[in-house]
Amino acid sequence: MIVIKKYGNRRLYDSSTSAYVTLEELAAKLRAGAEVKVIDAKSGRDLTQQTLAQIILEGRGAARLLPTPLLIRLIRLGDDALAEFFGTYVSWALGVYLQVRRGAAAVAGLNPLANLLFQGPLTKLFAHPPWETDAPRSGEPPRDDDGDEPDLAAELATLREELEALKEQLRGRSG
Repeated sequence: MIVIKKYGNRRLYDSSTSAYVTLEELAAKLRAGAEVKVIDAKSGRDLTQQTLAQIILEGRGAARLLPTPLLIRLIRLGDDALAEFFGTYVSWALGVYLQVRRGAAAVAGLNPLANLLFQGPLTKLFAHPPWETDAPRSGEPPRDDDGDEPDLAAELATLREELEALKEQLRGRSG
């Protein structure tokens, strides 16, 4: 395990090579399979999660891929709801995406259309994400005009149903 010390000036020190590293260099070590732990050089506090999130958002340009309305909604969520969203839904959605992608790759030789799902941005998979419109979707009650957030649990349930339907369609094509 490589221990990276993070200093107050945001510099990262790789204790295994006795050299300062950039976020990009740290990301390259991770992609190569290295296990890392990032600690605050002064307090010893574990900063691994924050640093990995920083690599994703800054180093890979993920921040520009997230729609502004989604970011605003995430900021407005309470801490518990935000933790649930990232800890449960995003992990689950990534797992489903990777599973579907592996399934499409397995049948790609048999069905050239299987890879069409993964050409272009992933957002093409979802025609109308709920954060891009205030109009109610079919089967949903209209939003109140008081400005409150919509029922996120209902939106999450709808997204899960849509993903399950996509998985079933892919299973049907590969079987």
